[in-house]
Amino acid sequence: MVESYFPIEKLLEKLGSFAYEELLLFCGVKNDLQKLKETLTTVKSVVLDAEEKQIHNHRLSDWLGKLKDACYDAEDVLDEFEVEDLRRQVMKQRSIGRKFRNFFGCSNPIAFRFRMGHQIKKIRERFDEIAKLRGEFNLIERLDDHRRVVHKERESTHSFVLSSDIIGRDKDREKIIELLMQASSGESETLSVIPIVGIGGLGKTALAQLVFNDQRVEEHFELKIWMRVFEDFGGRQIMREIMESIIVQIMRKCVFLGDLNTQQLQRILRDHLNMGTRGGTIGYNLQGLPFEDCLSLFMKCAFKEERDKHPNLIKIGEEIVKKCGGIPLAVRALGSLLCGKTDKRNWEYVRDIEIWQLEQMDTGILRALRLSYDQLPPHLKQCVAYCSIFPKGYQFYGDSLVQFWMAHGLLQSHNKKEELDDIGMRYLKELLSRFFFQDLSFGMLGMETFSFKMHDLMHDLSLLVAKDEFLVVNSDCQFIPKKVRHLSFVAANASRNDFSSLLSDLGRVRTIFFSTDDDEKTSQSFIESCISKSQFLRVLDLSGSAIEVCPREMGNLKHTRYLDLSKNYKIKKLPKSICELQSLQTLNLAGCLELEELPKDIRYLVNLRLLALTTKQKSLQESGIRSLGSLRCLSISSCWNLEHLFEEIDQLSVLRTLSIESCPRLISLPPAIKYLSSLENLYLASCESLDLNLNMEMEGEGSHHDRKNTRPHIRRVFIKEITQLLELPQWLLQGSTDTLQNLLILGCPNFMALLESLRNFEALEVLVIGNCPKLSSLPEDMHHLTTLKSLAIAGCPALSERCKPPTGEDWPKIAHIPEILLEGEMIKSSDY
Repeated sequence: MVESYFPIEKLLEKLGSFAYEELLLFCGVKNDLQKLKETLTTVKSVVLDAEEKQIHNHRLSDWLGKLKDACYDAEDVLDEFEVEDLRRQVMKQRSIGRKFRNFFGCSNPIAFRFRMGHQIKKIRERFDEIAKLRGEFNLIERLDDHRRVVHKERESTHSFVLSSDIIGRDKDREKIIELLMQASSGESETLSVIPIVGIGGLGKTALAQLVFNDQRVEEHFELKIWMRVFEDFGGRQIMREIMESIIVQIMRKCVFLGDLNTQQLQRILRDHLNMGTRGGTIGYNLQGLPFEDCLSLFMKCAFKEERDKHPNLIKIGEEIVKKCGGIPLAVRALGSLLCGKTDKRNWEYVRDIEIWQLEQMDTGILRALRLSYDQLPPHLKQCVAYCSIFPKGYQFYGDSLVQFWMAHGLLQSHNKKEELDDIGMRYLKELLSRFFFQDLSFGMLGMETFSFKMHDLMHDLSLLVAKDEFLVVNSDCQFIPKKVRHLSFVAANASRNDFSSLLSDLGRVRTIFFSTDDDEKTSQSFIESCISKSQFLRVLDLSGSAIEVCPREMGNLKHTRYLDLSKNYKIKKLPKSICELQSLQTLNLAGCLELEELPKDIRYLVNLRLLALTTKQKSLQESGIRSLGSLRCLSISSCWNLEHLFEEIDQLSVLRTLSIESCPRLISLPPAIKYLSSLENLYLASCESLDLNLNMEMEGEGSHHDRKNTRPHIRRVFIKEITQLLELPQWLLQGSTDTLQNLLILGCPNFMALLESLRNFEALEVLVIGNCPKLSSLPEDMHHLTTLKSLAIAGCPALSERCKPPTGEDWPKIAHIPEILLEGEMIKSSDY
């Protein structure tokens, strides 16, 4: 059983990198690092055997703990070289005048060489001592575990709860719906509660979702609210969750049908909240699934549609299912683990592994989940463990979690051309397919923006495997152990001022996460103390912490990759020192509504990949953003004064995503935007003054004139509430005929025409048009769009009438599309 994970592979990869060669020679530590590399290679060969044997040997477990600790410390030391390398790159790229030297501070090369040589020597000696001890444990060299169930990463991201995915709960669903209907009948203003009781993993949430989404419930109840309540939820937070859910439902109803004024929204909200608070409780006890249902669910996850092809595995599958104790989550986890594996030895290994006999794993669900985790590839195992820093019930967002993993160096690829963001998204999809996350929901129709949560038991498991490295600091916490690398402060404690004793030793901490409530204010002095004592911090999340001043000490966080200051509504300025963070990859300033301007020296953040920005500036021309040559994602939102972006936007040569939202005074986009050759995703929303045609077709654009053949290859376009939009401009999609997959146009009251050349977009799969009342017809040759899988039209009266089957004038143009949603009604072309 694999108990933990080690960054040895990452250390070896760094030591063998050409990027280190110059600095290693400069510092005179090449020989020491070569010896360290040899020692790491030797130790690595016995780690797998040690991990499995440690369960019966506490001394071996301690040895592994020391090895892991040394690995992290070595990684911190090697990271110093990366930080120095980035600093030297900036020095080479920019003028090395006195002003520049003062900005970056004077780095004494002799002092750096002496300091690093001393640290490398200490690390090498430490590993030598650890390596000597391995002989006491009779460990066997095993570079590969032939018994391990190797699971090929899959493309599936499906995790919705559908009736066809839930087996054996039909009777339970009918009984609960019957209880609901009875409880809601009559004129009594009472609130009835039907608790579903059972151990974790039985499928209580899945059953509740089945009931919640049942058509009969949909028709019977005018309003439905879905929310999760945890032990640490306060009454105010619960009420806010309810209010937010109601508002979201109201707004969804209005997406296609036009805007409601404030009085109408208030009246609807009052009506929806007019409910009683007295009532009784009806209990419902949920039992484990019968064996036959468990077996059917297991086989469905393991074989999909090919069960009959492998009769030799059925008996082994039955024996595995018996060990799961009727728990659906356990059955799904193991079925997913064996999906696509037809080698009998893989199945026998899962059946016979020692974990089934462990006393500390007292339930089948824990054993099954642990087994599923143990068989993950090492890189995915680390990603799961790192999720334990977030509290239970935390809402993850795909892109943010990928950036978090990236900041900790968890994303690995042997293909240097593959983007780290794509690698992270691939990791995430694989974990979704293995049921490590749940409650998947998409933020924008047809867009790859989604959120999800981790199952409570999965969260418990991630905390278990992370051991002493992750700590949630609550009111009972008296001290922070030295082995802790990741800290999470809950809301009730982040505002206290009596934690000075806890913060005495944060030298090894890599993550500080503040889980705050909107009503809580994080202590300024507490944050400053955390920052000043965290030398090797990689991630600092201060989102919504209600701080008013951004500490100058942030400039000392030279190892930091991820800095989230979003939703701090009172921050007016950023310290200039923040521009010294050359390692920074993610900077989130979204929702900083009082931020007056960006520091001009932000151009020195040469490693920045994602910038999310809210500012009071009228123009970003002098902001220095155009010099961020590593930027992959630029998000600009809620900039109420912004009128102009910046020229030479095409200098962002690797920019893949551009998102501009709620900038009502923005007049136009820079003409050079049509030379963003790497642009794949374009999101434009709620910019009522934006004219997409203004000056965009001008010729003779200075230095850009010789680059007219360079065009974006856009995959996704989302346009919402752009009042000035009359038709899609040619520049927007020129060059994207073989790449555009999703096109969404919503809430554009003056939009009148799609491109006649739309038929040439041979990769288009999703087309959504909503609340565009002046759009009255579709392009003539739309029937040539054979790749189109989904079409949604609503809030377009004339167009919807023309598209009605089978007599509508435009019906022949769309009859070939498999899924058509017309004014909220699903239409299958196969029925006509």
